[in-house]
Amino acid sequence: MAEELKETREEFEKELEASLEKAETNESAVWARLEQMKEEGTILSLTVGGVVKGGVIVYVEGVRGFIPASLLSAKYVEDLNVWLQKDVEAKIITVEEENQRLVLSAKAAAKEKEKKEKEEKIAQLQVGTVIEGTVENIMPYGAFVDIGDGISGLVHISQFSKKRIKSPEEMVKEGQQVKVKIQKVADGKVSLSMKAIEEDEEAAKKAKEVGVEYTEEATGTSLGDLLANIKL
Repeated sequence: MAEELKETREEFEKELEASLEKAETNESAVWARLEQMKEEGTILSLTVGGVVKGGVIVYVEGVRGFIPASLLSAKYVEDLNVWLQKDVEAKIITVEEENQRLVLSAKAAAKEKEKKEKEEKIAQLQVGTVIEGTVENIMPYGAFVDIGDGISGLVHISQFSKKRIKSPEEMVKEGQQVKVKIQKVADGKVSLSMKAIEEDEEAAKKAKEVGVEYTEEATGTSLGDLLANIKL
């Protein structure tokens, strides 16, 4: 009888040990996935499951995560209780398996989403389009012009006029409405030109003088190319 009890106890201990090892392995795998999500910048759709001092609690892969109040929204959060059971999108910013610490940021996710939306809008801009904008910031190398929909582009100092200028302030001032031509769209940046509009107007005027139609399609074509086959 004692022998049977001993065997039973040993079997139980082995099963318990195996179970604990399996649980530990599974937990490590979960933390590894959380680390991967962090590295990849994955935006997670979560539900606020609790409110604590200084932030809220969410669960990711069964792991308790914390979103500080300062990272819960782009705006100041006055009452955390209104966020209880509310859906949020957040990115993991801290993974510490040894301390069982998981921290997320909804603000970072919102900024990432905003950035992607802006990049999509910029990608839809058509090079050669003339548009009105507002000078919002003047720098020694050029001026940034707000062309609407949250998009700004740079008019480089070389793109203000055909004549040389020493400073953008010779041509524009902050708050001024200006017409600009989209010269280039690349890597989420927009290059603008006022000089190109001046050149287009000159080309149109010269073309008119010699009886050549200068259309939208001709915009950006040099006067030499435009008149190449015209006998004067």
